[in-house]
Amino acid sequence: MDYLLRIVDEELALRLEAFGATLIVGPKWCGKTTTAEQKAKSILRMQDPDRREGYLATANTKPSLLLKGDNPRLIDEWQDAPVLWDAVRTAVDQRKEDGLFILTGSTSVDHSKIQHSGTGRISRMKMYPMSLYESRESNGKISLSTLFNDAHLDIDGVISDLSIESLIFSACRGGWPASLTKKTDAAKLFIAKDYLNNICETDISTVDDVQRNPVWTNRIIRSYARNISTLAKKTNILKDVSANADTMTSVTLDVYLNALERLFVIEDMDAWCPAIRSATTIRSGKKREFVDPSIAVAALGLKPEYLQTDLKTFGFIFECLCIRDLKIYSQALGGRLSYYHDRYDLEADAVLHLDDGRYALIEFKLGSREIEEGAKHLLKIQELVKKYNEKEKQVALREPDLLLIITGGEMAYTRTDGVKIIPIGTLKN
Repeated sequence: MDYLLRIVDEELALRLEAFGATLIVGPKWCGKTTTAEQKAKSILRMQDPDRREGYLATANTKPSLLLKGDNPRLIDEWQDAPVLWDAVRTAVDQRKEDGLFILTGSTSVDHSKIQHSGTGRISRMKMYPMSLYESRESNGKISLSTLFNDAHLDIDGVISDLSIESLIFSACRGGWPASLTKKTDAAKLFIAKDYLNNICETDISTVDDVQRNPVWTNRIIRSYARNISTLAKKTNILKDVSANADTMTSVTLDVYLNALERLFVIEDMDAWCPAIRSATTIRSGKKREFVDPSIAVAALGLKPEYLQTDLKTFGFIFECLCIRDLKIYSQALGGRLSYYHDRYDLEADAVLHLDDGRYALIEFKLGSREIEEGAKHLLKIQELVKKYNEKEKQVALREPDLLLIITGGEMAYTRTDGVKIIPIGTLKN
């Protein structure tokens, strides 16, 4: 199968122009190595079973030998020999060139094993599993970037090619590149199940060489899946897990959650807390999310056929899918995601902030019957910002640049109140 272009391809090229080395991080199987190979001119595969022992021995004696090769040189799974981090930093300092090395890793950097953060030498780039646009399931007829630059863009009548059945299957399969090459639907769905099994049985312990219980890991992920796209507190997750694991403490739960974060399995979303309400009114807890919706589906043992008959449950899975895609699209725009929710149940499922201050308020609604409620929420938040600015003119808040409802539906359009309805199957960066 030919290489499917990734949105981060351009970002990687830019980072190689600007820095001596670039570190690509993200979950296993999301395509980090394949993407890096498109730019690399030589490769060091630290997990090559035929050469691994020799590589590790060389790293312990003279790590600079492993850096020899045409540049950019890809060092795949560098964390297997943490000394390579400092070797790369030193080589960048000495050679004073850009685009020398690409490092990939499926766990976050363990700063206790390196001498220097790499600031100014090693740039860090995040990768996710594929978005619907990257897997060629979204037709990409509506661009987020274009919308931000032209809020009056005519989107009326743009049609998604994704049926609800196809959308459900895509969420269950996930954005794992390997799943796209499988011949049968059963094989495509099996990738996420095997990913989950590997996390529980192996990776949860090898991430920092601390033995952990795979059964507990599975229960924690399963509880997270039951609370996906909600503001569930850790105490609720602990209570849920402890129903079948009496000896688990809050400290133990934190240790497991930290390991899952380092493995890029879970990635919670922070709250946006503007001054439009009392600080005690706005909820500031984290929204529980996975890096890919298929992890939640696998943890709960669900199948596409079941979710077709339980769209309420799929609504939470759908939100996770949309957040995954928006993280990928917004990264290309220099953006980030948060959410808004207050104690009056006024909410925006996501707030997409660009680094120049512009932002969009976003609701995710699977079906058309929920669109009216979502639009009311977005317009109410916009109204609160306006009222705040009338009172606090010296410290005015920027009004939202876009009000968006992302749906699982078929057709895009703009409402008379300015809220844009956009099917996820038409969106791109």
